[in-house]
Amino acid sequence: MTKPLDGRLALVTGASRGIGRATALAMAKAGADVIALARPRSQGALEDLDDKITAMGRKCTLVPMDLRDFDAIDRLGASIYERWGKLDILVGNAGILGPISPLGHITPKDWMEIMDINVTANWRLIRSLDPLLKLSKAGRAIFVTSGAAGKHRQHWGGYAVSKAALEELVMTYAAESRITGVKVNMVDPGPIRTSMRAKAVPGEDPETLPTPDQIAPLFVELASADSETTAERISFYDWAGIKRA
Repeated sequence: MTKPLDGRLALVTGASRGIGRATALAMAKAGADVIALARPRSQGALEDLDDKITAMGRKCTLVPMDLRDFDAIDRLGASIYERWGKLDILVGNAGILGPISPLGHITPKDWMEIMDINVTANWRLIRSLDPLLKLSKAGRAIFVTSGAAGKHRQHWGGYAVSKAALEELVMTYAAESRITGVKVNMVDPGPIRTSMRAKAVPGEDPETLPTPDQIAPLFVELASADSETTAERISFYDWAGIKRA
């Protein structure tokens, strides 16, 4: 039986844990070969992911890379073109929380790190990989946003500003991609049982939250060549019919 992502090539950032890892595994299970990108210090987790994807009969290419190495992102696009000639799916999942702190207390170094990883790296990925998505018969790009954008909550400024900027970046890219056929969307996971969520809300019971495995099928659906959804901000909780506490 044909799988929904059979023969497609997907690149997933932040693939060593959480939503990125679950998405990479779900896409491999759905028939895709995976380029798994994560920080170099996550090499062990990437190798474990490689073992699991290979056991499914799919190919996994590991890319231990700091997303702040923007020249490396440019080289990544060239390498993918030389090896595969195209890219079918981009999942821009990697992100950092940054300090939960009043705006005036965030150091310039921390501010730049938040913006570099949550915003600029995704722009560099678009710049490097959009030509490869256009070479696919059904290019799909999915980015991960947050409900923090637009909430104006005190002490969440760094993260919220970066996600608000990401949303404008992605929706502009979606508008520009209508004539090329590349479908571009955002997913708002809501509260998910991840290490980032535990850091952000340490007093919360993680057992009350959905797991990354539960959200991964949404990414598979949006990555399908049959999906016509584009320029949408999709709430996982709404998609899954989960009521917020």
